[in-house]
Amino acid sequence: MDRRHFLQAPAVLGPLTATGAAGAASARPDPVRPRRLRPGDTLGLISPANASFEREPVALAIEALQALGLKVTLGAHALSRRGQFGGSDAERAEDIHRFFADDGIAGLLALTGGSGCARIVDRLDYGLIRQHPKFFGGFSDVTCLINAIHRQTGLLTFHAPFAGSTWTAFTTQHFRALVMAGEAPLLRNPEGEQGGDLVQAHDRAWTVRGGRARGRLVGGNLAVLSAMAGSAYFPDFDGAVLFLEDINEYIYRVDRMLATLRLAGAFRRLAGVVLGQFTKCEPGDGNFGTLTLDEVFEDYFGGLGVPVYRGAMIGHIPRKFTLPIGAEAEIDADARTLRILAPAVA
Repeated sequence: MDRRHFLQAPAVLGPLTATGAAGAASARPDPVRPRRLRPGDTLGLISPANASFEREPVALAIEALQALGLKVTLGAHALSRRGQFGGSDAERAEDIHRFFADDGIAGLLALTGGSGCARIVDRLDYGLIRQHPKFFGGFSDVTCLINAIHRQTGLLTFHAPFAGSTWTAFTTQHFRALVMAGEAPLLRNPEGEQGGDLVQAHDRAWTVRGGRARGRLVGGNLAVLSAMAGSAYFPDFDGAVLFLEDINEYIYRVDRMLATLRLAGAFRRLAGVVLGQFTKCEPGDGNFGTLTLDEVFEDYFGGLGVPVYRGAMIGHIPRKFTLPIGAEAEIDADARTLRILAPAVA
């Protein structure tokens, strides 16, 4: 695909060396807030996971970000393809390095998700990222990178819509508030939207175990997060508020991935848990008598002694929150809210 159909790629910088991590971080880095995105800032679009196969979604993504008042430039390999991936492993890591090193780029946002971020997480130069802190966002497979970057550098990253996401009014409002306006929002599902029904039947949240607690936000896609267990990029869960979401996973797989996190010690000292949307996570053909998601979540989280609520607007859904990885937050499981306690951007 010819990038000239969209925008000119950034000028080539000198070669950068990917150092990766030298083993698991023994101490938690001090938190670093990136500068907020402002109208007129240039956002670099990357493809750290899957390729973009059609021109129209890329064009729509660019138009949406421009409607936010941002300028957009595509990574040199953002429209490349190797198999399902957005270029080779080296190319995808190189785009991240070049945008972090370029002081004319205010932040990086993934075009889409898919798979492949785990192939490049150990290729990233975390020293370079630490020296040039800036906005970095995405979700789904990019769960790997947003958690790894925060774990290795202390930089607050963002579980945010992709450039190619559906930018509904709800999604746009929450992105703007957190990333551009520098607000510390209270995140609450919409209430009173009955949609013609007698009672509200969609986008509801409910309490699993009541209570309030404070902690650092970590989390994202369950499948991706559980696959990081045992690596130097696995989050520090001590005292954290964990949020999880997933899509298209049979319930027995959700159970197995939660078991992986539990066996890795992720649940030992949590402050609280927010369960987002588990879209199309069903029993699957031939799985007779399977546990329900209710039962699975109760088994893993009901006995932790911490506040837990379910149904938050997090995940593979059109209307979603933007969440800052590493920021301090307060969960109120009775009110089914999550409050960001301080601005996540400077």
